[in-house]
Amino acid sequence: MTWSHALKETARTGLAIERARTEPLVAIRGACGVALIIGMALWLGSPTLAVSAAFGAFSAGIATFQRSWRPRPWLALAAAAGLAVSTFLGYLAASHTATFVLMLAVWTLLTGMSWAVGPVSGLVSTQMVAVMLVTVTLPTSVLGALGHALLIGLGGVVQALLIVLFPVRPWGVQRDALADALAAVADYARRLRHDPMAPFDPKPLMEARSAAALTPRQARRRPRQLRGYRLLAERIRPVLASLADPVVGAPEEGPERDRVRELLAATGTVLDAVAHAIRHGRPVRVPSDAMSVLQVPEEGPKLSGPARRAALRLISLVADVVEASEEPVEEVSAEGRTVHRFLPRPGIPGTVAAALRAIRREARWSSPVLRHAVRLCAVATSGYLLSTALPLGHAYWAPLTSTMVLRPDFAQTYSRGIARFLGTLAGVLVGGGLVALVHPGPYPSAVLAVLCVLSMYLLLRTGFIVTSACVSAYVVFLLSIPGEAWAQTVQARVALTLLGGLIAMAAYAVFPAWETPRLRDRLADWLAANGSFATAVFDAYARPADRRPRQVRDALLDARAARAAWERSEAQAHREPVRHRGLSRHAARAAQTALSTMGRVVMLLEAHLPERDAAPSEEAADFAAALRQALPKAVEAVRERQPLDWEAVHRSLERWQRKAGDRPGVALRGAGQLQDALDDLAEALGKSARQRRTPRGPSQ
Repeated sequence: MTWSHALKETARTGLAIERARTEPLVAIRGACGVALIIGMALWLGSPTLAVSAAFGAFSAGIATFQRSWRPRPWLALAAAAGLAVSTFLGYLAASHTATFVLMLAVWTLLTGMSWAVGPVSGLVSTQMVAVMLVTVTLPTSVLGALGHALLIGLGGVVQALLIVLFPVRPWGVQRDALADALAAVADYARRLRHDPMAPFDPKPLMEARSAAALTPRQARRRPRQLRGYRLLAERIRPVLASLADPVVGAPEEGPERDRVRELLAATGTVLDAVAHAIRHGRPVRVPSDAMSVLQVPEEGPKLSGPARRAALRLISLVADVVEASEEPVEEVSAEGRTVHRFLPRPGIPGTVAAALRAIRREARWSSPVLRHAVRLCAVATSGYLLSTALPLGHAYWAPLTSTMVLRPDFAQTYSRGIARFLGTLAGVLVGGGLVALVHPGPYPSAVLAVLCVLSMYLLLRTGFIVTSACVSAYVVFLLSIPGEAWAQTVQARVALTLLGGLIAMAAYAVFPAWETPRLRDRLADWLAANGSFATAVFDAYARPADRRPRQVRDALLDARAARAAWERSEAQAHREPVRHRGLSRHAARAAQTALSTMGRVVMLLEAHLPERDAAPSEEAADFAAALRQALPKAVEAVRERQPLDWEAVHRSLERWQRKAGDRPGVALRGAGQLQDALDDLAEALGKSARQRRTPRGPSQ
């Protein structure tokens, strides 16, 4: 993609306004928190204190809208506490430009590295720096700075108390994640009716697993509807694929295929009903005709062989889903104590340790996170120094814009830069125009600021341009409470916002962190994870009695994580104005298809794992050994742009086929499909190397 095309696409993305599901009660609750803290500060304090308190409650409210599995009150308290600390330190350093620039450099460097922990940490940390840049400009003493910091923290306390006292759809994020996972499996079942090779995106299952990780206290309070369904959805998915697959399931046409289509449609109906009940906290209402289909028929078309085994397994699992809606899923220990099953989530010490490990892993020059941190530090400090030298005042607006615009990837940085400027222009013109025409006092300005906050909370997910407009108007009304000159606010904010956005976008172009050169590494990681998943499954066929309970499951989770990492990288690279010298887009798509097929084949085999008392398979052991031997060299070949060699795997498969004769089992048929996928991968990457072309645009 050329630079002109990339800029056009990012501009279109930044200016897009989408229809999104709003949460009016949550938005009203957050706006009430801002209104309460402003009102108390105006009544008991001064307009300047009201501004600081409002920023604290505003930031805490934004933090609670982020997609996080942590309890919302803790997010509000953490955001407000971090903002209070950063604001107090900023006040102490603001008296001298040199000390403030040094403090700003350290703070933005830490903010950039916080993206290593996760997107929620990165967004909340970015918000802290942005708000700190505004609040430290309010005149005060050291003792007054402490008061400002305490008021900011009080804003977070107020938001947290409102969440506790007026809960709106508690466990709503977890309910949505679990319902999305069940709905995704239901949609997969319906698509398999028409396309037995239909792909499945495991992201909803990954989100549901993340949402299911709980602390012991959360596990005790978890609603009954959130127990047990995720594991059932995980087990149903491979059974659906094996039932619909024409190689290991029913034939492509005929009475058996018609029976399979009926089972798939009924399964989709049942899972949709359960998903709807979980999302809205209502009893499960399953249509009786769907349940009648999910019975072993006494007459009519019947299935045979592996398809029959898959159908019986599916009927049993769907029955478990229906039963789970009536009774809690529990596990009774040997001592007779009832223990609820849940994924453990680390507490505060464990979370801090995990965050430090994540930051340590990204502390290398090739890391996009470290490059983002360095870029953010340089842009914020240079923007502050440059805007200080300009005769516009409000020197914090340029670094504030740069901090809010810059992201670790190219597309978000450029799309947010354009949206930020146009949204800011609209917000300050509307807000400044109202202030100029009406000349509101402190209390009317506070009311207008709260209305802007309410609008932003309601429209938070519609687009960054809308959010920027609401925030800009909010800042104008908020600064008019202590009597800020509106004309200077409009002129300075528009000019310095443009300056900050241009500095941020120029910094990414000068010091980029392109994802495109990492595509082969992502492919290699995905191949290695898929290979580990495959060898774990074939080991289970080879030695059923020695199978470890978590061996296949852990390998599956690693394969999903590698696939998700590839898809994120590929999506980012698709929007970047660079090309990969050794991997064309056509080859990348072909390689992705091959690895997706490989994962699907192994998943089909997982649905037919033998029982522990089944006979061992020497042929499966030989195939697993050949695959395990060939994988390290193949992974290295993908990274180094070398041809892939699967000769040892071919020879093992041929030996297996000769010994099986005309009675191939499920494992052998899966091994053949797996070999075809590996050959497709070798062909895709080999063709890319042979047809290497000189790119028209910049390359990495």
